[in-house]
Amino acid sequence: MAKKVLVLGELRDGSLRNVSFEAIAAGKKIAEGGEVAAVLIGDSIKSQADAMIHYGADRVIVVEDEQLKHYTPDGFSQAFMAVCNEEIPDAIVFGHTSLGKDLSPKIASKLNTGLVSDVTDIEEGDDGFVFTRPIYSGKAFEKKVIIDGITFITVRPNNIEPLEKDESRSGEVQSIAAEIKDLRTIVKEVITKASEGVDLSEAKVIVAGGRGVKSAEGFEPLKELAEVLGGAVGASRGACDADYCDYSLQIGQTGKVVTPDLYIACGISGAIQHLAGMSNSKVIVAINKDPEANIFNVADYGIVGDLFEAVPLLTEEFRKLKTSS
Repeated sequence: MAKKVLVLGELRDGSLRNVSFEAIAAGKKIAEGGEVAAVLIGDSIKSQADAMIHYGADRVIVVEDEQLKHYTPDGFSQAFMAVCNEEIPDAIVFGHTSLGKDLSPKIASKLNTGLVSDVTDIEEGDDGFVFTRPIYSGKAFEKKVIIDGITFITVRPNNIEPLEKDESRSGEVQSIAAEIKDLRTIVKEVITKASEGVDLSEAKVIVAGGRGVKSAEGFEPLKELAEVLGGAVGASRGACDADYCDYSLQIGQTGKVVTPDLYIACGISGAIQHLAGMSNSKVIVAINKDPEANIFNVADYGIVGDLFEAVPLLTEEFRKLKTSS
């Protein structure tokens, strides 16, 4: 049965995040031949609508207001509910990001519907779509089927393959007005730490360091390898606690959860809290001097040795491959 699906497009620094396109792909599957309408919320963001259509959205609904320039749960929930009340969707898809994790329960509560969060796979089953999500810090998976009400899910970044971009696709872009009022939080200014390179949560390649890097300077070889591979640098909590790097790089149960195509763990022992944030990576390479380190139990490839010898050698070889190709 064809359905109408609303997909929330998420922007960062004025550009759409890749998870927005992954959410569209998930929405197309759930729609079963029905309509996928992307929703953009913000201030002066209509220019981003075409990208959503190029990646598979049938049309785009834009809610613009100067009070929506920065995310607040009150403002965005009022804007999204205005769209829901007009569209009456059968399904909703958000990205499982900081914004999505904060906003989705609020919307689900207003709609009096359930929510399946952190979905990593969608399959067709006898009683409807089967949504797979990790539980117990990634040590197990559960499968859920929604049998009544609105299908509402958040999808984990880097797990649902986006549809191929087609710039010849066209679709309607419409603006709707939403009354944004009684905001309990008003963001006057956003100050962020300067970040370079690829966004850690969406990186296809991550080079992560643990206590084994020994110092802030110890991250330099890792940064060089990540740059050659076009990836991002991450860290274990131990490295962050030791002031080797900023907590914004932390991967794990109390940090970011990542699922890159390639994860290179350097000097990381493999505590269960760290594994909870990266064990679903497609390929894991571990570099550690201790052959008994727990990280080797989840690694696809292991290098027992000094990371300060192994990492520069890997960097050199990858650089040669890039040059020759």
